[in-house]
Amino acid sequence: MKRHYFISDDLDDLERIEEELERRGLNKPQIHVLSKDDVAVARHKHLHSIEAVLKQDVVHGTLVGTLFGLLAAILVLAIGYVSKLPETYTWMPFYFLSIVMFGFITWSGGFYGIQTPHKDFRRFKKDLNDGKHVFIVDVDPTQEDVIKQMQAEHPHLSDAGIGAATPRWIVMGQQSFKDITTTTFP
Repeated sequence: MKRHYFISDDLDDLERIEEELERRGLNKPQIHVLSKDDVAVARHKHLHSIEAVLKQDVVHGTLVGTLFGLLAAILVLAIGYVSKLPETYTWMPFYFLSIVMFGFITWSGGFYGIQTPHKDFRRFKKDLNDGKHVFIVDVDPTQEDVIKQMQAEHPHLSDAGIGAATPRWIVMGQQSFKDITTTTFP
């Protein structure tokens, strides 16, 4: 899948475009709006906003923290092994310190990530601060024609580039979950 980014300052227009894309075969999980004005996006019932936690780099920060935490834990255990202190005392302080170091550094990575904008959205910081909205569409290669038609029909929607999309199996899983919950539990 490929992700297309577009910039607009009109949420009403984005809502119409999203409805058109859904009529042409795109699923709701393929279409998102990134905006600083989440309240305005929520007032448009057809717009699918990006979750607040996904706007930040929490997952990436936590993974990096986990890697460094693991290295710190291994270092503490290696120091215990090399120093031969556990032969005099016990391994318990080294085990405990390695667990604490791992947990704290992992938490620190996640804490840093929650304060940092997601790496894919940093390039839109100026546009978002100017009150504009980023329209994000994930498409399969077979759906590229739909995007070209949309661009031709809506020339005021400015193209902001392409990027890596959410894996297809996740998008289709979200759609299947939505289908099951709406048909089983109306």
